[in-house]
Amino acid sequence: MKRIYPLLFFILSCFNTNAQSKYPKDFDTFWDTIYQHYAYLSQQQIDWNKVKELYKPQVATITTNQDFIRLLENMLIELHNGHSSLNVNLKSSNRLVPSGQDLYAEEKRGKFWVSDVKKGSNAEKAGLKIGAEIVKFNGDSLRKLLPAFLPKFTQHHSNAMKQFALDMLLAGTHDKPRVIEVIFEGRPQTIELDNKVFSGNATPLMEAKLLSKNKAYLKINNCLWNNDLISSFDQALDSLINYPILILDLTDTPSGGNSTVARAIMGRFITAPMPYQQHEYDEKDFETKRHWIEYVYPRKKIFQGKLIVLVGHWTGSMGEGMAIGFDSFKKPLVVGTKMAGLLGAIEGFNLKETNINFQIPTERLYHVNGKPRESFIPKNLTPNSEKTWEFVMKVK
Repeated sequence: MKRIYPLLFFILSCFNTNAQSKYPKDFDTFWDTIYQHYAYLSQQQIDWNKVKELYKPQVATITTNQDFIRLLENMLIELHNGHSSLNVNLKSSNRLVPSGQDLYAEEKRGKFWVSDVKKGSNAEKAGLKIGAEIVKFNGDSLRKLLPAFLPKFTQHHSNAMKQFALDMLLAGTHDKPRVIEVIFEGRPQTIELDNKVFSGNATPLMEAKLLSKNKAYLKINNCLWNNDLISSFDQALDSLINYPILILDLTDTPSGGNSTVARAIMGRFITAPMPYQQHEYDEKDFETKRHWIEYVYPRKKIFQGKLIVLVGHWTGSMGEGMAIGFDSFKKPLVVGTKMAGLLGAIEGFNLKETNINFQIPTERLYHVNGKPRESFIPKNLTPNSEKTWEFVMKVK
């Protein structure tokens, strides 16, 4: 029996040595990757060296992957944009924004107000209304809770940082229900929301219906990454090709997609090759930049009527790319609220020691007119999804 103890001690020592080495290695890889490849450090004025100074001392106390994931999540808060994320989460992790978000609130005149509610969401079903004042979240004031989601590298928080913190707070975590206390039309109300996870794979891929004798409607259900959408879209559009007005609804596309699907859809609405967005990539090793324009080409039978494209707070990533593309085509009307404002085109990376994957924007994206995609505001701007729909119904 005495021989077992040295062996056990050796095994535990090896385990501790491995734990002590893998987290510092992956921390350095994570920090270096963002420093070298994240495309918006300058634009967002992020002091990434300060981030290293704040978080690296914490690595020495980490002994589990769960603790390390939490540390990485906290570091991503410093980037304050939903387009930077891990491909793994804990039960206690925050939901991603905007894909895990069912309400949109804003701070105005020192108070927090519900500006929009996602159609068909838990929040809408629970009775949360646009215009409600939020006074408490899970029993605490928002002022008390928001600092947990604000970057630590600075004490001077921009409006973008504050909005990100508010979005993250109200999206909640995967493991806990949310209790939101509001005042609506002068009356206190408590909204209780369960912790069900939003489905990322909507069924069906899209919806098609007639709104009137001259107005058709196509809605894409958060699947712009699914190449099967192309044939479904072609079939639906072919059946509606002769209608004078077509509404294309991109208000439920928060989870991104790929440009093949986007270009296939947009190609049904142009008669000649058209630029739809600009890309910019930093080649830091050589202090040079790559800059190029991406085009859409016509395909199949072209819709010749009036096209109205709907966007909103849950139009994200590739949906935002389609919106700026349609806007650059001039003829379509883009209608809705400001969009999710997700930064750039993302690329995935791997931390070899822990096998944790993460993604960050490595290319900056711009409208054809040169303005950043994340700054795009529809010319036909509405305050919320209800007003967007009212606009649609009035179009003749």
